[in-house]
Amino acid sequence: MEELKSIPILSQMTDEQHASYSARCSWRVYEAGEMILDHEETSNDVRFIAAGSVRIVARVAEGREVIFNDFDAGRFFGELSAIDNGIRSANVTALTRARICIMPQSVFAELCHEVPQVAWQVMEHLTQMVRLLSDRLSEFTFLKAKHRLYAELMRMSRPRDPQSEQRIISPIPPQAEIADRISSQREIVSREMKTLERQGLLARERGGLVILDPHALSKLAAAGWIN
Repeated sequence: MEELKSIPILSQMTDEQHASYSARCSWRVYEAGEMILDHEETSNDVRFIAAGSVRIVARVAEGREVIFNDFDAGRFFGELSAIDNGIRSANVTALTRARICIMPQSVFAELCHEVPQVAWQVMEHLTQMVRLLSDRLSEFTFLKAKHRLYAELMRMSRPRDPQSEQRIISPIPPQAEIADRISSQREIVSREMKTLERQGLLARERGGLVILDPHALSKLAAAGWIN
């Protein structure tokens, strides 16, 4: 029950609700690299991440996959199939050792009806995912690989510290992983990142990959829509 309370979307439930819903969920630990859900699987439960992180990979063509997103503790996934009974739209794999709460579809539906705040947060989550998908689809359709790279680096980064405009990606992801995120090749990513380093926009430091001038990098990404 305490682990269920730690998940933000479920934090507004009463103790009685937590106890009731927790009793009808199951828990499982997945090791790093272990598959949690597979593309086109027919299960329809919802999974909440109590600890660890997972990677969501979309299959865009036969044998071709694109990294869609990474979710850390407190996030959830699987809600699409729980809502429409459709097959799974992506593959989900544990990035680290992950403890997952598995909520059956019927329990999730009851929860959304009984606790409107949960249903609203699910809608907000879906809205964010639609916006992200729309942005990435447009980028894959209209932008060259280098401009997709600039945009993805900005998405992957977070503020380095409150006193600086610089942003950081930590830990530094493998170039092959970045290539999978933008549907490109590792060699292209390597070449373009070296160019950014020479231009003084990107630096590899002990703490991570630092975007030295986020404004300039954003302008480079936006230029792809014009050229």
